[in-house]
Amino acid sequence: MSRPARVLFGYFPSPEAAAYAQILEHARLADALGLDLIAIQDHPYQPRFLDALTLLTAIAVQTKRVRVLTDVANLQLRQPALLAKWAASLDVMTGGRAELGLGSGAFTAAVAAMGAEAREGGEAVSALEDAIAVIRLMWSGQRGARFDGRYYKLRGVHAGPVPGHPIGIWLGAYRPRMLGITGRLADGWLPSLGYMNPDALNDANRRIDDAATAAGRHPADILRVYNIGGRITDGESSGFLEGPIDQWVDQLTELTVDYGMDGYILGPGENPLEQLRRFAAEVAPRVRENVALVKR
Repeated sequence: MSRPARVLFGYFPSPEAAAYAQILEHARLADALGLDLIAIQDHPYQPRFLDALTLLTAIAVQTKRVRVLTDVANLQLRQPALLAKWAASLDVMTGGRAELGLGSGAFTAAVAAMGAEAREGGEAVSALEDAIAVIRLMWSGQRGARFDGRYYKLRGVHAGPVPGHPIGIWLGAYRPRMLGITGRLADGWLPSLGYMNPDALNDANRRIDDAATAAGRHPADILRVYNIGGRITDGESSGFLEGPIDQWVDQLTELTVDYGMDGYILGPGENPLEQLRRFAAEVAPRVRENVALVKR
């Protein structure tokens, strides 16, 4: 996997069970408008949320070209071999439109409440490293695959199906060790504006780049996609990504050119249908044009 030829744009609906019909409507619109990604957060312990994997499957079969992404799957509640099986199955079924975002897991009290073993801090990160190895083996098509990790093991499984395309593993990472793992092992990085402000992106990208180089990888092979929120208005600016189209275009262009980001996934806000239309039709094309001019 390498940096995309153009800036990626996506949509991040909230998986509210009461809004299922609206989510599908928005997903079909995002597909029709030419967005690249539809992402769903994974919080199985949240009673008002639909199951992320089931919802992504429903979205995938009701769309034609947009890629679908867990943003990010909670490994403390997702057995990695079965998660790999789900992603590969969906990828085959959709002609190569599934991507896999992973997180080491958070909200450990809620995880424990569901009966799972909650892992904290470094233990959770180590388990994620094991999980990446298991997932890649499950996608290999290898017969009798084995892996002897501390947290996850494979004992002679016949792996498959092989995905329809090389599925990317994208990590939700913020701290130094997770950023290092992103550089060494992952295909993409999925930070969120609510957890990492733009002024922290350059340092985080440097950590990813350094880890990739040390591992003999090319840093440009790791995608950087930012989960963002905000509000497109027709009035004056009231803050970062809170203002008119020109402001959005300028700020996302700067994040791409000066901060090394490859794409943006818009979270829900007020008037989501209108915001989605404007993001896809008015913001995305102009950002792509600006970035293409700079790269010439």
